[in-house]
Amino acid sequence: MGTPDQSNRMPARIPTLDIRRFTHPSSPGDRQAFVDELGAAYREWGFAGIRNHGIPQSLIDDAYRVFQAFFALPEDTKKQYHVAGGGGARGYTPFGVETAKGAKHFDLKEFWHIGREIPDDSKYRDVMPPNLWPAEVADFREKGYALYSALDALGAQVLAALALHIGLPEDWFADKTDSGNSILRPIHYPPITADDIPNVRAGAHEDINLITLLVGASAAGLEVLSHEGEWVPFTSDADTIVVNIGDMLQRLTNHVYPSTTHRVVNPPGDEARKPRYSVPFFLHPNPDFVIDVLPSTVSADNPSRYPEPITAQGYLEERLKEIKLK
Repeated sequence: MGTPDQSNRMPARIPTLDIRRFTHPSSPGDRQAFVDELGAAYREWGFAGIRNHGIPQSLIDDAYRVFQAFFALPEDTKKQYHVAGGGGARGYTPFGVETAKGAKHFDLKEFWHIGREIPDDSKYRDVMPPNLWPAEVADFREKGYALYSALDALGAQVLAALALHIGLPEDWFADKTDSGNSILRPIHYPPITADDIPNVRAGAHEDINLITLLVGASAAGLEVLSHEGEWVPFTSDADTIVVNIGDMLQRLTNHVYPSTTHRVVNPPGDEARKPRYSVPFFLHPNPDFVIDVLPSTVSADNPSRYPEPITAQGYLEERLKEIKLK
């Protein structure tokens, strides 16, 4: 038998917060309470669930429908949308390419990338290519980009709250992400038909970007590594969007907001024979944004870990090579 404190200890739980307390506060203290709780969740976990986010379920369902229709196409058709040498920036990346940093085995997934629509004369066009759109799925562009735009707006709200938590103006991130090289990534994890394979659906990794917003973490499999070294499952309610910190924000905030290791494990038994779909939105800064440690996050207890600044684009290219996409 365990000691009383072991047996009574509540299992670690990653918090889910109501963002309406920030966007539509009902009392004067609501906004500050949300900022405090969100900041605490990110300092502890690097992850939080966001509910009452205002993105209609019908929009999410429509986007999933078109994404699943694409992944159901013949392999030869899908591969026509793979851009050789493009680092997976736009269009289709086939099964068996992406590999978590340091992993021996590739991830068990295929995916598509939707990027920001920008004019051809934009100064960022050389690093933000035009989107590809599959002609075989009639409303892929309309539904896919509508979800992109909705998650971009929600991400801006989360960043505003995080800015306040570390003593920055609420709009500090606004002009640094308004042309961000952000990516919506519909992912298909096909059914696993063999036992005892060494690969997992997504190997242990940290995200590259500022924050990631995940639509569809209601299927089991996502696990987050705690400070104590335990893998904690995070299966959210269907109406919750999971938002986690990426390495760019960890670097910018001198690890005040940690970029937490996470993975997608293969489910047991018959569940492994079913496909899994998820749609993360990777929110990036503008390509020429300089990631330099914020002075407010440097202290005697937390000296600057990154004396050398780097542009967002330079950092992205370094990391894409590590995960076999460049």
